[in-house]
Amino acid sequence: MTHHSPTAILPADTDAGRQVAQLRELLALVRRIAGQPQDKAEQETMLDKAALISAAYDRALPVVQRRFDALAREAAGWAAAGVEALLAAGDGTPPRAAAARLASQLERALGEMAALLD
Repeated sequence: MTHHSPTAILPADTDAGRQVAQLRELLALVRRIAGQPQDKAEQETMLDKAALISAAYDRALPVVQRRFDALAREAAGWAAAGVEALLAAGDGTPPRAAAARLASQLERALGEMAALLD
């Protein structure tokens, strides 16, 4: 018989709304590099979505919160690396196609994160 130690359930030490807002800021930067600027109304909508996600996160089961946090960490890691690569590759002309692809992937990751909390 194997012995498993109990897993402690700890409250999340991060704010889901803040995580989403930071990823959306990164998305806005990538869109600008891709030549797809974001308008003011879209920025306000994104802030509203971040607040809704934060509230949904607070109501979610701990297992869902942990999965959300894992997705957020993963997305932040590869997105930051992608932005660094875009900035390093920009020799006066921004790599718009690569930035558009990164923006698409970021949008998809944000959608997956939001879907976890629906």
